[in-house]
Amino acid sequence: MPLNIIISIAIVAIVVALIYKKLKNNQNAKVVEDVVVDDKTYTLEKMIDYIKRKMDEITKVNLYDLGLSEEELKRRKNKKYELKKALKGCTYGDVNDKKYVKQLIYDLLLNDYGVDETNISKAIPFDIASLLTPQDKFDIIIYMYKKEFGYEAMSKLIKKYKLAELKYTAGDAKPSYVILPEEISAIYARENFMLSLEDKLMVVVQRIYQQYKGYSSIDEIRDMNIDGISGGISGLPESFLSQAAQTDANVVNNVLDHKIPRACDSIWIMFSGKSIRLAFLSFGSESELKRVCQNIYKYNNPGQLSDTNGYKINEMKDGSRVVVVRPTFSETWGFFIRKFDVQRASLEQLIKDEGKEEAIDLMRFIVKGARIIALTGEQGTGKTTMLMAMIENIYETLNIRVQETAFELHLRKIYPTRNILSFRETETVSGQEGLDVQKKTDGSVNIIGEVATDPVASWMIQAAQVASKFTLFTHHAKTFPDLVTALRNSMLRTGVFKNELVAEEQVVSVLNFNVHLVKDFRGNRYIQRVTECIPVIDKNDYNYNSRNETTLEGKLDTFIENSTKYFAKETNKELYKYQNILEHQDGKFVLTNKITDKNIGEMIINMDEQDSAAFREFVKVHWNCVFNERGERLA
Repeated sequence: MPLNIIISIAIVAIVVALIYKKLKNNQNAKVVEDVVVDDKTYTLEKMIDYIKRKMDEITKVNLYDLGLSEEELKRRKNKKYELKKALKGCTYGDVNDKKYVKQLIYDLLLNDYGVDETNISKAIPFDIASLLTPQDKFDIIIYMYKKEFGYEAMSKLIKKYKLAELKYTAGDAKPSYVILPEEISAIYARENFMLSLEDKLMVVVQRIYQQYKGYSSIDEIRDMNIDGISGGISGLPESFLSQAAQTDANVVNNVLDHKIPRACDSIWIMFSGKSIRLAFLSFGSESELKRVCQNIYKYNNPGQLSDTNGYKINEMKDGSRVVVVRPTFSETWGFFIRKFDVQRASLEQLIKDEGKEEAIDLMRFIVKGARIIALTGEQGTGKTTMLMAMIENIYETLNIRVQETAFELHLRKIYPTRNILSFRETETVSGQEGLDVQKKTDGSVNIIGEVATDPVASWMIQAAQVASKFTLFTHHAKTFPDLVTALRNSMLRTGVFKNELVAEEQVVSVLNFNVHLVKDFRGNRYIQRVTECIPVIDKNDYNYNSRNETTLEGKLDTFIENSTKYFAKETNKELYKYQNILEHQDGKFVLTNKITDKNIGEMIINMDEQDSAAFREFVKVHWNCVFNERGERLA
């Protein structure tokens, strides 16, 4: 046989052998990485590195190189796509994607990494309580409570051990709301949990997940049914520490000894209207706080948080509102998450003090009577929650249009069959433009989440006059005169009116009621008052008898009298009066003054027969007045 043929056959045989070997290897491909076991193998740091590499391999592997069957290829592609989707979604606050990723981490650690009852304690020393950090103990507590109570775990823990009460801390002369490391240690000792391997591994998985794709130390707390959570809003900024290092060594030493908290040690929750500092938790470093701030606002691609654009307002996947700030706009990186529990928004749940029956009935009647209502109060008093509760009483025949800075009300989650559409401000569409669009969307009721800018305040007054049946809105005014003045000034600043009196007259002509909410020192939130606005109608009381006067002196007296009245009205013109219909006095609600006949009559006309009869009975019982179904007073 010729030599060249032999060489050709040999080359072909080698190539076939190499191809066969490659196909064989690919067919059996399972990206398995031998775990070199040493003292650090089962530490959290090593396991986090392993999970990161493993996830990277799974999501980036080229499935077409594996020589898979068509059915297996399709199955593996679906799993790869599902994992990619979950890894992206869990960073937006999607709890279902979070569960998926955590379950995969659990399987990888248990089946591939070889975690067992013995070596798991190298990650977290479960069996030696004295070696557990306050964060370790809290993670175990919250996991065990979550197994029993779900997303009410944090609320149950706080209520059971009365953690939301004022307390004095070392070095503080005044009480504050804080949960201390010693309290967490005492709770852990008292609970005396018996953990299985699954429980321990799930705690480790959560710790790995929150460092890998989650929100660090606040990851589990953020999911809980609390009012909100924030970070980076107390403690010493890094810039201050670098300056102090050159001038005051004691400050640096106290920081290193954890006697003085840093900005990255700042974690606060809002619970039942109280801002509570979690002194036992920390992000650990400024870079970790920065990572959380850079990821927590990214849902729906709201744009880049940068030095030139130092804040972002957005919502998360679960409807929470998130505000993120960064230097140089703020002194440190920080975030604020507000959660709105749509399932709890009812008047019965929010109004609980003595006399609540009358207060609830009054709130329902002013909504059903199509009154223009301003909900006022400082931040954190529950204006948005109260607004959600009041909306329940709007008749279903009325179309609702909502304008917000960020989506907070989520009314369609509560009322999916109702005609409701919400708008919000964006970088390219202002609140004023959004409100202009609402005019053309067949809306009967305008709801404005917050009247925070002059154009929105101005348009709200105009819309209340002509564009809708009635309007509900929130504002930060402290008193009723402050509310009128703020809205009047907004009308002037936007150029709608040039005269103060005319602008104020327009404001009071549309305002019907003001529901003012307060939060006391102990965090209790309640309605302080319900105030009615009463426009003053200028009476034409001039003297027109000058022509009948026969003497010049008489005519001059009449002229001076009319001139005096005119200038008195112009300089001391009273455009409105106001009275409190309901007040919160000594811990109970009290009806104080009767609603004016004009408002009662208009409210009756706007109600259906059943509500009209109930309201007329309410007026008769409490104010001894009788009205007919046409809103006319009979007695």
